[in-house]
Amino acid sequence: MTEEKTNVMRLLDQKKISYTPHWYDTTDGVLDAVTAAERVGVSPESCFKTLVTVGASKKNHVFVVPAGRELDLKAAAKAAGEKSIEMLKQAQLLPLTGYIHGGCSPIGMKKRFPTIIDASAETLPQMTCSAGKVGCQVTLSPADLAAFVGAKFAMVSK
Repeated sequence: MTEEKTNVMRLLDQKKISYTPHWYDTTDGVLDAVTAAERVGVSPESCFKTLVTVGASKKNHVFVVPAGRELDLKAAAKAAGEKSIEMLKQAQLLPLTGYIHGGCSPIGMKKRFPTIIDASAETLPQMTCSAGKVGCQVTLSPADLAAFVGAKFAMVSK
């Protein structure tokens, strides 16, 4: 496993945003966020997964939710100002965001989408999310992440 900088890390460096990188082994093919949290030594409550959705308006929205929780589609739709919201099909993820399943980060997508971070992150001193590559995470301040990606906080997980 190579510990090389990802585009996410380079973007954070450019903006002088402090972060801690983490690399972990994924050769067993396990890609879920709870396992990622365990492997980098953080709690599932402070490790977040990035989920991309499509609303009734056909606009895409990004949600950042704790590893052990799931996106509450009704709460997500309300927070995004949509009538309804559904998960983006996995085959559409790479062409839309530039990221593959298991390595999707709210930072550095091909295009900036409205982003909502679960409100549970607001009380944390640090949160961990994907560094844009399978087997790599970054830990940073929730406020720094929100400011960098233009996100707002709302309770969107259950």
